[in-house]
Amino acid sequence: MPFLAATATHPAATALAAYAPLIVWLILAALGWLTLYVLRCAATPFGPCRHCHGEGKRTPRLSRKRRHCHRCEGTGLRLRTGRRVWNNIRRLYRDLKR
Repeated sequence: MPFLAATATHPAATALAAYAPLIVWLILAALGWLTLYVLRCAATPFGPCRHCHGEGKRTPRLSRKRRHCHRCEGTGLRLRTGRRVWNNIRRLYRDLKR
């Protein structure tokens, strides 16, 4: 006859323990992706415009004449979201420091 311990173990705790390595890997993958994105925002703060796909010009729906993209002002570049957040944090810190 097997010896059974007198302590009770909740089934949800054992199920969560089975997924612990997967959760750790997902957290590490998310931190790695975040690190790479921060480095990319620091190295190249501008990315291609999503509206005109980096061309700087668009063709309106009802016209065949190409015009400058109003979102990137014809440059084909836009400020990355991460860089925009970083700039706002720096601006807030500078203003609070005064």
